[in-house]
Amino acid sequence: MATIRKRGAAWQAQVFMHGVRKSGTFPTKIEAQQWAAQAEGAILTGKTDTIPDKTFADLLNRYAEEVSPTKRGARWEKIRIALTCRDPVVNVKLCDLDSRAIATWRDRRLTQVSPASVRREWNLLSSACTIAAKEWMWLNENPMSEVKRPAPPDSRDRIATPDEIDRLLFAMGYSKESAPETITARVGAVCLFAIETAMRAGEIAGLTWDRVLLENRHCKTSGKTAAARRDVPLSAEAVRIIEQMPKEHATVFNVTTAQIDALFRKAKGKALVTELHFHDLRHTAITMLARKLGVLDLARMVGHRDLRMLQIYYNPSAEDIASRL
Repeated sequence: MATIRKRGAAWQAQVFMHGVRKSGTFPTKIEAQQWAAQAEGAILTGKTDTIPDKTFADLLNRYAEEVSPTKRGARWEKIRIALTCRDPVVNVKLCDLDSRAIATWRDRRLTQVSPASVRREWNLLSSACTIAAKEWMWLNENPMSEVKRPAPPDSRDRIATPDEIDRLLFAMGYSKESAPETITARVGAVCLFAIETAMRAGEIAGLTWDRVLLENRHCKTSGKTAAARRDVPLSAEAVRIIEQMPKEHATVFNVTTAQIDALFRKAKGKALVTELHFHDLRHTAITMLARKLGVLDLARMVGHRDLRMLQIYYNPSAEDIASRL
């Protein structure tokens, strides 16, 4: 049965049948009754959408439980979803989740974080909405497709200088002469290994001994997708770093991505190094490797299927290019 109630000067009709909830506001009680009768008939005959009586928070939580664990960046997706669940947008019913609600969320977030952060959150929420629309039938369409995303920021071109690398290693207590005994020193080894291989923090932290083939001078990355799995050639320096590591642990460096992130930030403060992210070491590595490898070999080594991605990471100076002319 429909519920008709007076709300101020208007009349509100609510229909809830077979898990479908619909509501509308009308100037007269007769119009509300007529609409409710039509809505009930449409539900009974199947001529209506089947958006369930759930909120955006329900959608995101289901995505975090079912979809995020299948991805390499599951931890970060869950962190971003938990952060989004603090925002008022998650209280919006799915039947009311439209471009206006998304635009309001976007504008609110832009006052709190950078456009780059909003774009990262946007990609995640849009993916969740697409899955909900195409597979779960929780939405008729992705409401984010009609809203303008924040403009992308300029690509980072920050690379670590040799002096900064030396200061970071000193702050971490890493020495090439002895095996690293502390977690911080092992993160120092991770930094050097990242510069030699252009591997990501997660790839290095997850590197196990059975995927290191020193006799063939390469190691194998792991992942849930074909793009995440590749063979990475090892330089003589990369081999030295691996041989320096104790072999009593399952993983080569015996550190987690969280430890890499936290201890790298701490070392930056001690070394007085500013505006440098750990991922910038991958940027540094690709710029250095581009002087030695052709573009196809470089793309294969660093795991880029789209050669245009190398333009983001490869940033030689005009002087470097001129010296090779």
